[in-house]
Amino acid sequence: MSKMRFFALQELANRKPVDVSLPSDKLSDYYGIHVFDQQKMKEFLPKEAYKAVQDAIEKGKRISIETADLIANGMKSWAKQLNVTHYTHWFQPLTDGTAEKHDGFIDFDKNGDVIERFSGKLLIQQEPDASSFPNGGIRNTFEARGYTAWDVSSPAFVVDDTLCIPTIFISYTGEALDYKTPLLKALAAVDIAATEVCKLFDTKVERVHANLGWEQEYFLVDRALYDARPDLCLTGRTLMGHSSAKDQQLDDHYFGSIPARVTAFMKELEIECYKLGIPLKTRHNEVAPNQFELAPIFENVNLANDHNQLVMDLMKRIAQKHKFAVLLHEKPFSSVNGSGKHNNWSLCTNTGINLFAPGKNPKGNMLFLTFLVNVLMMVYKNQDLLRASIMSATNSYRLGANEAPPAILSIFLGKQLTAVLDSFVKQDYGSNSDNESLTLKLGIDRIPEILLDTTDRNRTSPFAFTGNRFEFRAVGSSANCAGAMIAINAAMANQLEEFKATVDSFLEDGMTKTEALFHALKDAIIESSPIRFEGDGYSDEWKQEAVKRGLSNINSVPEALMHYESKQSRAVLIGEHIFNETELASRLEVELEKFTKKVQIESRVLGDLAINHIVPTAVIYQNRLLENVRGLREVFDDAEYEMQSADRKELIREISFRITEIKRLVNEMTEARKKANHMENYQERAFAYEQEVKPYLESIRDHIDNLEMEIDDEIWPLPKYRELLFTK
Repeated sequence: MSKMRFFALQELANRKPVDVSLPSDKLSDYYGIHVFDQQKMKEFLPKEAYKAVQDAIEKGKRISIETADLIANGMKSWAKQLNVTHYTHWFQPLTDGTAEKHDGFIDFDKNGDVIERFSGKLLIQQEPDASSFPNGGIRNTFEARGYTAWDVSSPAFVVDDTLCIPTIFISYTGEALDYKTPLLKALAAVDIAATEVCKLFDTKVERVHANLGWEQEYFLVDRALYDARPDLCLTGRTLMGHSSAKDQQLDDHYFGSIPARVTAFMKELEIECYKLGIPLKTRHNEVAPNQFELAPIFENVNLANDHNQLVMDLMKRIAQKHKFAVLLHEKPFSSVNGSGKHNNWSLCTNTGINLFAPGKNPKGNMLFLTFLVNVLMMVYKNQDLLRASIMSATNSYRLGANEAPPAILSIFLGKQLTAVLDSFVKQDYGSNSDNESLTLKLGIDRIPEILLDTTDRNRTSPFAFTGNRFEFRAVGSSANCAGAMIAINAAMANQLEEFKATVDSFLEDGMTKTEALFHALKDAIIESSPIRFEGDGYSDEWKQEAVKRGLSNINSVPEALMHYESKQSRAVLIGEHIFNETELASRLEVELEKFTKKVQIESRVLGDLAINHIVPTAVIYQNRLLENVRGLREVFDDAEYEMQSADRKELIREISFRITEIKRLVNEMTEARKKANHMENYQERAFAYEQEVKPYLESIRDHIDNLEMEIDDEIWPLPKYRELLFTK
């Protein structure tokens, strides 16, 4: 056994839960104490400054530099109570993480004396180096300037000794270099489009906001074992490892008793999240061993997304204190379930109506059906865009693996709602029909009752209706939720605009409003019917059926990403002013480059481990066997020697074969990688890595995993699955 593996297992034996104490018996005493929220704004800001912030959030009004000075001073005064010494513009570059540059409050006054200062200019905008972040060719290295600008709608918060100010991140020429900027644009677009449709039913509706409830799945691995696995450290997943004799086949981990060390970690994570105003609600064991999940109460999409980014960062920090490593990779272990981040999405009005929840009367139910049917059309028309928004090198290992939704986009509604839509299509609009009589005829007045009985969930569906929201299950655990939320909200805005235009055209033809809505909905239900599927999304039969329905099934990451520039995707992303031409082209380049580099890193790490760790270990064990065979000849006569040594000789040949194959495959993979690296076109390079390099990862792994079962456990260099997956 290698020294690293030996000492890791020894350390593991001595682990004990870390003692975690609550700051107070009452959650309300410390909830949000590290957030500059409404209550603290009222306390620390002058009335005119507080009103300016509210007007900026609710009406989009600009904040003057004089008012910004007042806000910055109040924000600093509050932060100083928490012993804050620095501030940072906290932003979300296209790295799938967050970024921050800390600056001290230290300054000099006109007399040269040291003071602490934080001005409105520093609050509103900063100029970080933009050349070292993914930009898809928007910026050259020598054109380094970028801008971060304060997102007033997301409150500032304190982590450790630093005041963090959520910001957007744009280039010197104004192009978005982050996730937040296009997300805010998509949310504004769906607000305007949804409000216009709502006014067909209720003129009091003035705003529609999107909500998000994310469910974060993750693995915990003991830190010592993690450090003894270079593949985990460098790629986030195990590039080799034979399955454990026992893993998840007994279904005994799901919702099981949470181990004490893990509970201590979860407890401290929740405390720190509550201080930051993150409303964590749920925690539990997931399906795979050492896999867990946490989920908050729903919030508006922008804030929920900021909170998810914060949580992922906090998880990593706090896990270290508890001697754990958090694995957010979608597929860290090959033989057990991977991790997703289900995005539960809904639309709500300023009047308190959830547009995906049935109403209390026929009129309310027609409003519900209108938005339900428009979601069907949105997904049907934009299936390739939605897939592109969640496809990545890491998530590709999980999708369609009988544990996560397939790469085919479909919607699950449940039998009762499906029956309502089918009934709707079969009806004719009579000349004397009005809204109420029509809904009674269709049984729409009974929707609240039937949904009470719709308790089943189709976990194989990538986009499922779950009572009062849609659950996009295909999002990966390591992803920024904004990628999916940009696509969904922009596509929904585009669809609602088209629906409103259709209704308006019917009205111009002389139809009543109810008649126009009926015909627009009926046409949409019929057209979008291929996207509805109630069966097993994992089955081969569904793949065949999807082809007949004209639904796309794309498993290649580069091919899926290329659909960002399809005609329909451009109509949504450029048509709704989420991106301009330059930004959209840069997004595609960034995503393809990220895919290429991640596969490149995995290839290099696997090659190193195979040649420098596994092959030498196999040779050592092979030499032991050869010594043993030679020893047998000295003890036994020829006949008995042949009998006694036959199995050992066979094993020697087997090991020799696998050593030879590993070396051959690693050399071929290296050459394929070199060839791809010399391609100047980033699209061709990505496809080369998908088609010519990536397949070697599985071929090499197969030989290594077989060697793991053949070589003496005492000399195997890396922690095994049975050790990684069953830490306490």
